[in-house]
Amino acid sequence: MQIRLLQGAAIAPHIEDLARLRLTVFREFPYLYDGTLDYEARYLSTYAESPESLFVLALDGQRVVGASTGLPMADETEEFQRPFRERGWDPKRIFYFGESVLQAEYRGSGLGVRFFAEREGYARRLGRFRHCAFCAVERPDDHPRRPPGYQPLNEFWARRGYSHHPELRTEYHWRDLDEDSQSAKPMSFWLKELTP
Repeated sequence: MQIRLLQGAAIAPHIEDLARLRLTVFREFPYLYDGTLDYEARYLSTYAESPESLFVLALDGQRVVGASTGLPMADETEEFQRPFRERGWDPKRIFYFGESVLQAEYRGSGLGVRFFAEREGYARRLGRFRHCAFCAVERPDDHPRRPPGYQPLNEFWARRGYSHHPELRTEYHWRDLDEDSQSAKPMSFWLKELTP
């Protein structure tokens, strides 16, 4: 297993691999995402165009089996910046974590912890961010596609030092596996203050 850190445009050769990985992992609960490769490539171009974005790739040989992303929140879309602006937070002081996706057979091996550590370390090295943040979709406890025994990642995130801020909310639109068209999905944010 190899961990590789890439910034900005250096991710370009891996965009298709990462798009496929996102499509696979995000089909699972709670995202239930029914996306397309074309959309994923366009979405990931936001990160490739940000010179200070970070991609943490997990490779088994030459195969990308996991990835984690981040970029300055000021380079993210308005949907993600708006909740912070409305509550007096400065997006220029926040480093935003995109996704952490990992093929199922590689989970539980410490790579999720490594993904957080690498992104936090990178944000600290940039030297101007006070917080790291990410958002997560909210699904009701009685959602019909919730798998038996499903455990949300809230405790894992809390152990990494992140606190839930339900007052920081946005919506993102995608098509669930059982939907004919896109619908709004509620998202809320988790934050951690960076220490030197």
